[in-house]
Formats: sequence, C-alpha cells, structure tokens
Amino acid sequence: MPQITSAQNPRVKRAVRLRDARQRRSQRRLLIDGVREIGRAIAAGVVLHEVFVCPALCGGEHAAALLERLRPTGAEWFEVAESVFTKLAFGQRSEGVVAVAEPPCTSLGAVRLPAKPLVAVLEAIEKPGNVGAVLRSADGAGVDAVVVADPRTDLFNPNAVRASLGTLFTLSVAEASGPEALAWLRERGLHVVAARVDGSVPYTEVDYRRPTALVLGNEAAGLSSLWQAPDVTAVRLPMLGVADSLNVSAAAAVLLYEARRQRG
Repeated sequence: MPQITSAQNPRVKRAVRLRDARQRRSQRRLLIDGVREIGRAIAAGVVLHEVFVCPALCGGEHAAALLERLRPTGAEWFEVAESVFTKLAFGQRSEGVVAVAEPPCTSLGAVRLPAKPLVAVLEAIEKPGNVGAVLRSADGAGVDAVVVADPRTDLFNPNAVRASLGTLFTLSVAEASGPEALAWLRERGLHVVAARVDGSVPYTEVDYRRPTALVLGNEAAGLSSLWQAPDVTAVRLPMLGVADSLNVSAAAAVLLYEARRQRG
C-alpha cells in the first residue's frame, strides 16, 4: 500500500472534508468509519473508492477479516500514520479503517416491496442520531423499507451511519418530499398509520398484518397536517407520567415491534 504520513496529503484533506454535508453533496462521496459499518456497506454492494488503513490501530480478528473482504472491492488502499488517521476518523473511533464510498441510491423509484410490506416513514427528523437509531430498530423489526420524508438532516451524516450500526446500507432507504411519500404509499395500497400525541386510537388496536406504513414526525413539532387525511389512522402511545411523548426513536421501536409481534 502507498503510505501517507502527513495530514496535508491532498487525498486525506479531500476525505476529511467529507465530514461536511455540502462536501458530501459536491463530491458525491461519504466517509464510513469502523469495521462493522464498512463490512455492512460491502455486503450491501456499496461502491468503495478509497480505504485508509492504520496498521497500528487495525488489530483483532474482525479487522483482519474486513481487510480480506476489502481486497476484491477494487478500492484504492492507503496506509496512514496514526496521526493522520486521527484526522480521518469520526469521534473517538480507533478501529483503524476508514473508507470513502459512493452514496447508495435513495430514490423512491428504486424501492421494491413484497406483497404485504411494513414501511417506516420519518418526516422532517432533525437529529441524525435519531434517524440512525430508527434505522437500527427498523432493521431489527424486519421493516421492508424506510422513507425519509422532507429530510432536515443529511442521511449520510456520520452520526446517522454510526447510530444505525451500518444498517443504513443494508436497508432499503429512500428520500422524498412529504407529498411524494404519501402518494407513493397510497399508490401501493398501504394502510397509513401516523403516530400523534392527539391520536384517537391506541397503538395496540390497529391491525398491522396488512400492508402498513408507520409514520413518525419531527422531534419538536410532530407530524405535519399532511398526515391528517381521512385515510390516515392516527394512533397514540400511552404516556402515564409528566412527559407527553417519547423520543422519536423510542416511539418507532415500540410501534415497529408491535407490528412485528402481530405479524409473528
């Protein structure tokens, strides 16, 4: 591998700039930190362009197994000094591998659903960690697709990638405007269930065994009026204390696993 010992190296500087959302959009690239996350990106067929490896930090059998999986990807490899890797890595990650990748397609048109799908919709979520946490729950509950409507954060923000544990790459994830998302759900005959503080139906009294979309809204404002249509069922979660709602990722986990329970 070519060796890089200076953080001023042009490749390193270009990669570090991918921490910024504008640079991710302009370069059409993203950074993936960590053995688990990169491994899941490979499994999902994400195209990797560059890999930065710090041998001093890249220990253990999981890292060694990942390096073997990286070899056939065609990505360029670079060995970097520990001081350089510190510049590349997100937060306190010290697993010794960072990859530059091509963002996967997030078009609604690319989503393929089974006969009785379970879909999660997130409207105007602002915190990337919440988006990632919902994706992790969606993966665990066997959700068929996640639609991020009117996104207010970059889907490939490092916090979203980390909080999702890399499931961002293995799930079918799409971005769209709110009206586009609702029209897409209706065209496919999904029963739309919206989580609202003022919902009239307890969440356990809905039949989630039919084709269903579970919709959750913004951390502060909740769902927009778009999801108050006559064909949308508004459900509520019981809140027995002084708070009026759960964190959006916690609410998503409750709803998605209730749907999974009903579906067996």
